[in-house]
Amino acid sequence: MKVQRVSPRVRNYIYFGLFVAFIAVSWGIRFEPGIAMGRNFYLFAKDMVLILPPAFILIGLFDVWAKRATIERHFGEAADARGFIWSILLAATTVGGTFVAFPVANSLYHKGARYSMIMTYVTAASLVMIPMSIMEAAILGPLFTAVRILVSLPLVIIGSILIEKLLVRTQYRMPTVER
Repeated sequence: MKVQRVSPRVRNYIYFGLFVAFIAVSWGIRFEPGIAMGRNFYLFAKDMVLILPPAFILIGLFDVWAKRATIERHFGEAADARGFIWSILLAATTVGGTFVAFPVANSLYHKGARYSMIMTYVTAASLVMIPMSIMEAAILGPLFTAVRILVSLPLVIIGSILIEKLLVRTQYRMPTVER
């Protein structure tokens, strides 16, 4: 008898079904950790439903409107140190965190951006988002926010350059997916 393997997609549906069943049983028997997990999942899912559709529309517009020549000039092999500034400025204006940063990074890659610029963008997207930085400055003070950014960004840029050198030396190529 031959055993068939379950595809990863089907397996993910099974896991999600088990999670929903666990939450339902938790509500039925008043299991507080399960109820709290259900509430947290609901809040997270609601936020994602509100954030992702407009974010994906903006990502689609970026992919269509940002010309390859422009990306290559500002983020590609010919880009100098200003490319890192462009990466950080783009990251600062990215709303939606990594849910938006990774698709934009993928678009940058396919339009000819260097690895170091892409990595600087992705990392800076979680460091210097304008709304987050404003809230942080209001709570912890502008000096804390300025020191955090001024210490973090040079490390991000240096790390991105070092990783790019490693990837280039090993002739790494990103996996391609049909677009």
